Amino acid sequence: MSTYALSAAKFLLPGTVKRGGYLVIRDGKIGWHQDERPAMDIVELGDSWVAPGLVDTHIHGFLGHDVMDASWEGLQAISRGLLAYGVTSWLPTPLTATVEELEEACATVASRANDEPGARMQGIFLEGPFFTEEHKGAQNPAYFANPSMDALGRWQRAAKGMVKKIAIAPERPGAPEFSAEASAAGVVVGLAHSNATIAQAEACVNAGAGIFIHTYNGMRGLDHREPAMVGAALTTHGTYAEVICDGHHVHPAAVKALVEAKGPDHVVLVTDCMRAGGMPDGDYSIGEFPVVVANGTARLKDETHNLAGSILTLDRAVRHVVDWDIVRAEEALRMATENAADANGIAGACGRILPGRDADLAVFAPDLTVRRTYLAGELVHEA
Repeated sequence: MSTYALSAAKFLLPGTVKRGGYLVIRDGKIGWHQDERPAMDIVELGDSWVAPGLVDTHIHGFLGHDVMDASWEGLQAISRGLLAYGVTSWLPTPLTATVEELEEACATVASRANDEPGARMQGIFLEGPFFTEEHKGAQNPAYFANPSMDALGRWQRAAKGMVKKIAIAPERPGAPEFSAEASAAGVVVGLAHSNATIAQAEACVNAGAGIFIHTYNGMRGLDHREPAMVGAALTTHGTYAEVICDGHHVHPAAVKALVEAKGPDHVVLVTDCMRAGGMPDGDYSIGEFPVVVANGTARLKDETHNLAGSILTLDRAVRHVVDWDIVRAEEALRMATENAADANGIAGACGRILPGRDADLAVFAPDLTVRRTYLAGELVHEA
């Protein structure tokens, strides 16, 4: 079907939820929404939601593969696997490593990005290595360094311009200057894995940093005398805040506080998923660290047993924030589509149902389970 229309109960359109009607798809592109039945083939989706394909902007791996493997076959397996969860766009996310290893990971993503059908790699998110040790999480402190535009330039050249976001610790020497220069170069600067004070975090925000990475996790907690990074995430105007809603990384009450402070239009649902996502419990790795997956969590296999990424999928995160009675379904879907695209500088490519865009769509049941995924108008997953 080169031209057809989707009929559904609800369509998540920019700025509104349209009840009923028809969304025209023409030659793999989004056409327009209309109320009257068009004279073309109709795909009846009943009581479903039709939404933009989900956008996962913080994901390290899936189905046994990791971005740091620097394997094209692994990246393709992740891309294809994500389609079953309604994800049609993602940012491959390398971890802290040597300059050379990060260069190789970037080059691998850029070598054949989106050559074959699968969730689209809309860019790269470099989570590190410009962090500090106090809240290192599953990042290797042996490779931590001060922010460097020279290093970023090297990774960006290897990535053929695909680096969209990089995370830093605000207390690192030169962090505000780096925030200004990287932002001016078109790279979103995030704040993460840091023991920074609120003043240090605000200095980077004032210089251009725009997003807090997996808020609450990997940062000094809120205190009434020193609000620290969490305080900056809650109070800085216009910034975005990622949050991992698997029920393990952040308590639902803390998620609610974040959403009420930022507004649902400035919170981004992410998975921070590692290679064990979609896999059975057992022993895995993240970066150079062994990890054990059990009871819904991935934890470092050492004396700390710290969380090491997640095994969350983005559709589950959407359902969780609705089930926890924090936001409405419409808001939850936007947190995993529009907000994600806006916060990461990729809003021109994904996150909204707009005429002329690739028809990358997710179809949800009323309970927000994924029924179908479309990529360029082709049905690529059906539950």
